[in-house]
Amino acid sequence: RADGSVEEAGPVRAVQQHGPTHTGAVTSVAALNPDLCVSGGRDKSVAVCSWRSGAALRRFIGHEREVTKVTSALDSSRVFSASRDKTVMMWELHGTSGPSQHFPGHDLVVTGLAVSPDASQLCTGSRDNTVCKWDTETGERLGRASISRNLVTHLCWVPGEPYVIQTSEDKTVRIWDSRELQVAHTFPAKQHIQTCCDVSQDGRYCLSSSSGSAGEGSEATLWDLRQTRNRVREYEGHFQTTTSCVFLPRGPALAPSVATSSCDSTVKVWDRDTGGRG
Repeated sequence: RADGSVEEAGPVRAVQQHGPTHTGAVTSVAALNPDLCVSGGRDKSVAVCSWRSGAALRRFIGHEREVTKVTSALDSSRVFSASRDKTVMMWELHGTSGPSQHFPGHDLVVTGLAVSPDASQLCTGSRDNTVCKWDTETGERLGRASISRNLVTHLCWVPGEPYVIQTSEDKTVRIWDSRELQVAHTFPAKQHIQTCCDVSQDGRYCLSSSSGSAGEGSEATLWDLRQTRNRVREYEGHFQTTTSCVFLPRGPALAPSVATSSCDSTVKVWDRDTGGRG
């Protein structure tokens, strides 16, 4: 368990099975709070589900094509979804089933979503080489920045800071200053496409994952955000593209850990500070 608690010993319980939430493949999932998660799918829908029962409590329909990314505001009252229809939508968890805000403006599929800590602003990224900033209340686009060959793969907001981390198919990880929507720092380019990123809750570290095949590439990389802004360490062990990476919540009895998932059909948990696998 991620919180470090230990259940009482007893017979091994069968894995709880639930019916499908989506009619097609699930393309993205994010936590809303300890009880709820949100998911997006190829069926163009966004669903809010209970971790405990597995039941879909809300379903939002409005996109015209596959949902590519989902995320939520820190207060968990708003859900954001990006789609291959080139738009982003905002949904109210306790509102109507239709979108409360619509963010059109990208020329290609939207592949990155990041919400500011106060939920007042949204940053989006796309395969059209652009990053945009939006006012979540009005839907107004506040800025747009374009960099050649910057095919965005993922975005995440640094907790408590005006900075956004972005990974790209051009093999780089960038730090954006959201205030002026300008690149504040670019880490040294990797050897492979950077597929995903995450930021630690203390805002000190960034994690990115790499594409790869046959054991070449496929690593996750830990970066320092506050001091040298250099690579700290790499987590090597996957044999195919590492598709996702995340900092795990730290329990009182656990060392800081990160998790990675890969096209090699495995999920690995690593000791953040030593790089050892758990």
